[in-house]
Amino acid sequence: MLQQTQVTTVLGYYERFLQRFPDVAALAAASQDEVLALWSGLGYYSRARNLHRCAQAVVSQHGGRFPSSSEQLQGLPGIGRSTAAAVAAFCFGERVAILDGNVKRVLTRVLGFAGDLAQAAHERELWARATALLPEQGIEPYTQGLMDLGATLCSVRAPQCLLCPVRELCVAATTQTQASFPVKTRKLKRGKREHVWLWLCWRNRMWLVQRPELGVWAGLWSLPEFDNATDFERHRAGWPGHAETLAAFKHVLTHLDWTLHPVRWTLPADLDEAQAAAIVAAWPTGRWFTHDEALAAGLPAPLRKLLLS
Repeated sequence: MLQQTQVTTVLGYYERFLQRFPDVAALAAASQDEVLALWSGLGYYSRARNLHRCAQAVVSQHGGRFPSSSEQLQGLPGIGRSTAAAVAAFCFGERVAILDGNVKRVLTRVLGFAGDLAQAAHERELWARATALLPEQGIEPYTQGLMDLGATLCSVRAPQCLLCPVRELCVAATTQTQASFPVKTRKLKRGKREHVWLWLCWRNRMWLVQRPELGVWAGLWSLPEFDNATDFERHRAGWPGHAETLAAFKHVLTHLDWTLHPVRWTLPADLDEAQAAAIVAAWPTGRWFTHDEALAAGLPAPLRKLLLS
């Protein structure tokens, strides 16, 4: 949960998650829908799906006990080299380097490491430098110290170098080049997307569709989408009922600005089952939800906010 999400946001989610899934066996036995529902609002939902698959692998392949080496941990779903090293160091005392975003920033500044981390060769070189710096004893406090420096004093902007315990060793602090590290030339290009969002209601229920296993909001329940108003008008031609156009809004993702135009279409309560089924046949992965059922499901954050407004 703490990967790419701040502690203050995570705390409530963490407590609720552990109440429902107190151990790896309980998580492994749960459905993906239940896991995503408890994750709803945290974003980066691939983390939740990988966590669920990881629990299932630990139960089925390792008898419910996590493997103790970083090499074995990397074989589990969703656990990369740095996460595996952190688990192995903190839980099992393995002498192994981590290299998450915060630690990369600390080490590149301290070492004056000018290699472009967008290039695999330079990334491997930094891994080697990080490994060479490992202490023979006390791997846990050393690793925690690096992580805490990156999370607190050695921030991306305005690092607090005067308070830093390693400032006299730091090349960037000495040369006043903190903003130059780490070097990574490849920049993420932000995209733009715009859709009409159909909030289809019938007999106090709404039609939600489960999104594909790949892509934005993978596996979550959401509203049907149309590329533009013309497509929506063409599709809904002949539908009974009435429409209410709601205020459009922009949802900001890591790589994407997504403008959504919600339209609430209410079908007549006396519409028979066959007519309603014909209208929703275009979305075979969907089903009807009551308001409370929808809020208990795994929903994208903007849809949850819309339903609660």
